[in-house]
Amino acid sequence: MNNHSFPRRAPGGPGIEPRWTHGAKVAVGTAYSTSSRVWYTLDAGCVSEVYYPTVDTPQIRDLQFLFTDGETFFHDEHRNFTSEIDCVSEAALGFEVTNQEYEGRYTVRKTILGDPYQNCLLIHTRVEAPPELLSRLKMYVLCAPHLEIGGWHNNGEILHIGDSKLLLAHKGNTWLAIGATVPFTEASCGYVGVNDGWTDLADNCRLDWQYEEALDGNIALTGGLDLSRCTEFTVGVAFGTTQHDALSTLGQSLNILFERTREAFINQWERTSKRFSLAPTANNAKLFERSVNLLLAHEDKTYSGAMIASLSIPWGDQKSDDELGGYHLVWTRDLVKSVTGLLAAGDTSTPLRSLIYLAVSQREDGGFYQNFWLDGRPYWTGVQLDEAAFPVLLTWRLWKDKALGNFLPFEMVRCACGFLIREGPVTAQDRWEEARGFSPSTLAVHIAGLICGAEFFDDRGEHATAEFIRDYADFLESHIESWTVTTQGTLVPGIRRHYIRVNPASSAACADEDPNCGTLVLANQPPGARNEFPAKEIVDAGFLELVRYGIRSANDPIIRDSLRVIDAVLKVETLNGPAWRRYNHDGYGQREDGSSYADWGRGRPWPLLTGERGHYEIAAGRDATTYLRALENFSQGIGLIPEQIWDGPDLPNHYLHFGGTTDAAMPLLWAHSEYVKLRRSAADGQVFDLVEAVYERYVQGIGERKTMEVWKSNRQVHTVPAGTLLRVQANSPFLLHWTNDDWQSSKDMRSQGTAIGIEFVDISVPQRQKNGIQFTFLWLDEDRWEGKDYKVNVREQEATAHKSVDHRRRKKAQRKRAATVG
Repeated sequence: MNNHSFPRRAPGGPGIEPRWTHGAKVAVGTAYSTSSRVWYTLDAGCVSEVYYPTVDTPQIRDLQFLFTDGETFFHDEHRNFTSEIDCVSEAALGFEVTNQEYEGRYTVRKTILGDPYQNCLLIHTRVEAPPELLSRLKMYVLCAPHLEIGGWHNNGEILHIGDSKLLLAHKGNTWLAIGATVPFTEASCGYVGVNDGWTDLADNCRLDWQYEEALDGNIALTGGLDLSRCTEFTVGVAFGTTQHDALSTLGQSLNILFERTREAFINQWERTSKRFSLAPTANNAKLFERSVNLLLAHEDKTYSGAMIASLSIPWGDQKSDDELGGYHLVWTRDLVKSVTGLLAAGDTSTPLRSLIYLAVSQREDGGFYQNFWLDGRPYWTGVQLDEAAFPVLLTWRLWKDKALGNFLPFEMVRCACGFLIREGPVTAQDRWEEARGFSPSTLAVHIAGLICGAEFFDDRGEHATAEFIRDYADFLESHIESWTVTTQGTLVPGIRRHYIRVNPASSAACADEDPNCGTLVLANQPPGARNEFPAKEIVDAGFLELVRYGIRSANDPIIRDSLRVIDAVLKVETLNGPAWRRYNHDGYGQREDGSSYADWGRGRPWPLLTGERGHYEIAAGRDATTYLRALENFSQGIGLIPEQIWDGPDLPNHYLHFGGTTDAAMPLLWAHSEYVKLRRSAADGQVFDLVEAVYERYVQGIGERKTMEVWKSNRQVHTVPAGTLLRVQANSPFLLHWTNDDWQSSKDMRSQGTAIGIEFVDISVPQRQKNGIQFTFLWLDEDRWEGKDYKVNVREQEATAHKSVDHRRRKKAQRKRAATVG
């Protein structure tokens, strides 16, 4: 059939609305070499998204093979095959795939990997079929370009070079070229759902429409592979910034013997196992090594140190060009957790690159955007205090490991500490990115980060600022229970006192700091469903971070009571092991009927929370094997740990099975780092993330501490206990004009400066003080009076009902040590 007898341009554009593929992958890979800037994912034995030239830029929706005998059947790999998959070697992230047609009539064996030296994905393919079928079998490659992160506005064409044909697509500055080591017998470009190759072949098992180009739409490229010449061949998908670049890359990659490329690919990945000390001792070395290499694979090769949350778009089959992000963005929290997992495995070079990348990405105010593209452009612009604290923790760990090289991180630490103290203690978003308030998990990272940051100031001889930072951390720690522990719990009979998920405090009124009286508005709730709940009735396991970093003992009675509550409310026992939901009434997850999350759904259990519980058990001196095995059992495909698992009845039509994956993200790098760290923690008998300086200060009670209350513009505290210190903070120099006797007399105090740009005045409140403290400001930089008085009432100091037994033990130990020294 002569292609030139067909119209050159496909009609009927622009095609149906584009969609991405499922969020749950069975494999994620890339070449280890930085000269190959291509990443790829697999779904149901087929290539789904391919990313180029950076790890945040998906360029195709999927690529699969189609089959027909020309008369009686039409099959595609997604719908008509069973699939088996494994890595090409123990840990190398290239894949051996065996796809067998459902009735067993023929089999397709594929080796899928990235060329280590080119921007080209290679699919080495062998078709096995009985001779009588093979003589009639026609095979096609089908590719749906979504260039520059979008299905709209793609352009495709068939390029003729002599008697050969190649498939091309382009958009903007990105070009894609597809060829094979066997000729394309037929080729066509079409609009998806209108006249693309799949639609054409599904109609009558023949490629009737062979259009030369399809412009400005949601398109698909189709090429017929000549099985009469050879049943074993290689398909290449090459990328470039120009047509010339893509074609040159394709030709160079396809004209190297595939076995040589495969050998180089494996050799490069096998180097990683020599870098990590724990792998040979891990009970499940395969999953451990694959988890480590998955973490490595999510680092970009242009923006060194940048690491995305997942090569996945959760519920991508419901998402079009109006949502570009998916999880292929940088979250500072996820990045630090990922590289801390690599630290636990013995890698210090990748975490250092990531630290330097974060230092460059930090905003001038010391914070970080909620998430951002690799080049630093923000995607969502929310503020999460833990994301400012995590880089300080990472810096401290590398410093203690003497792994900072020539990098000087002090300026980053200085700015981060200033941001945390200026903006806190209320976080605009908790770690689930949905709620404002006092969050136990955020406070844990906040406190640990400040204690680590203070050590940098001491190291530079700036002891006054170091003391100021520790004082603020102590202030936060002394309020943890009063901010985040309800004393009126109703979720479990007999347990009145437990941590809540978040206390939605208001900066306008101190009374709102009471965790018993706030109202929490939940996101992602179904239309018309209740979305407001008493904050004291919404719980999560974030308080376990207080134990992880060393702020509370694992045996703290409030911690133990809170564990009983979350086990009763959030725990799900599956055949694969225990898992926990994020919080009660969570709406972020697969819907009850199995359909995708789309603005609302029902939250499902997260395996990473199983890892967090395992760390708690180690902190408590118990065995974590149950939790390690659960994470291993939850893994799918080549060993990918999902974001969420299904906890409803089996729904085979939606491929949902109790304890199995949902269509949320898979893999989730946070979960893999949790697994790697749990392996390390189990081997050490101690939580890897524990910060010794924090544990010594708050659990062992070592070090002098002030009893202090803090007033600042974003937390205008209304009362202070008698016998404590009132610290007034501001972000510029001031003179405090104040009185404690209703202005019968007054005092002026000039603020003290710090190296983090925060000024403060301390007012000692005598034990017998009853009158409130009133004050106003003279702003020295502007020579301007505030023009308003503020008042802080003084209350009698009372027993701190929220304080834990461990806190009282620490105070007792401090008194005992003081007496011994005396």
